[in-house]
Amino acid sequence: MSTADDGDAAWGAADFIELDGVEKVFDVRRKTGFLRREKRQVRAVDGISFRVPRGEMVGYIGPNGAGKSTTIKMLTGILTPSGGRLRVAGIDPSKERTRLAQRIGVVFGQRTTLWWDLPLKDSYRLMRRMYRIPDDRYAANMARCTELLDLGELLDVPVRQLSLGQRMRGDIAAALLHDPEVLYLDEPTIGLDVVSKSKVREFLRDLNAERGTTVLLTTHDLTDIEQLCKRVMVIDHGRLVYDGALAGLHEVGESERTLVVDLERELPPIRTPLARNVKVEGPRQWLAFPASVSAAPLVAELASAYPLLDLSVREPDIEAVIAKMYAGGADAGTGARIG
Repeated sequence: MSTADDGDAAWGAADFIELDGVEKVFDVRRKTGFLRREKRQVRAVDGISFRVPRGEMVGYIGPNGAGKSTTIKMLTGILTPSGGRLRVAGIDPSKERTRLAQRIGVVFGQRTTLWWDLPLKDSYRLMRRMYRIPDDRYAANMARCTELLDLGELLDVPVRQLSLGQRMRGDIAAALLHDPEVLYLDEPTIGLDVVSKSKVREFLRDLNAERGTTVLLTTHDLTDIEQLCKRVMVIDHGRLVYDGALAGLHEVGESERTLVVDLERELPPIRTPLARNVKVEGPRQWLAFPASVSAAPLVAELASAYPLLDLSVREPDIEAVIAKMYAGGADAGTGARIG
């Protein structure tokens, strides 16, 4: 683990990531006629401000094109902000990208940091040299990642032959070999089956608890957020529209989960004060209930009153939650922000 530097002294012991009025504007040219092009500006990130203390796990979510990836690219130094102030561990990422690289780990969803034609273990060996990881620390981290991410049978397989889910697990391990202080994750459970998702979530929880790794997680799977993060930030059209607890987000957006009920036989629509019946299709029925409450009381009531074959809970779609936030024009109240 890297030690604190001079930049951290001015930063403060508790804060690790800070953005104050950060903007990112892109110049885009489009064709308006024969040999004529028009230049316009696209504001991908529009005055975002937030702080993330050391050791916190934060969900950073929003619709496609909202500005999530642009924010993370500025946090890693890939992009330079057009305005505002940004610091990670007291370091300006765009000015000291190489220095910061020793302290961060990144997993960018569909893009891999692994060498496409090499076996997985050779990619890790190259990273050991790039980050100058001591042999004992490398061996310990490799053993831990291999066991917890179930990589043992994959180490000799060329990266191009890995499935998306296998490669995602490989990328997570690669991002952690040098013991980063902060980990940026973009859709870390994409392409994973239920068992693999559970393993990755457990691994991230342990990483945060045991090593105090700060985690910024972007995902469309609200179950990832629910199981890993106490705090969630929502970005839309480049602006931070919510910052608070997940339960508060559901309340503000009036979002609903859906309980899909498979009965032994076709029955009249289920009626209960705990949910509303939204659809009936033969022996299958769909019940909607507030996402901010537990499904347990509803499941218990149905189990005692109806002949059940199967139950499953579907999480609300984040785009729908944000749309309701805007439609309602609600105020999140204490500890949250609606833009």
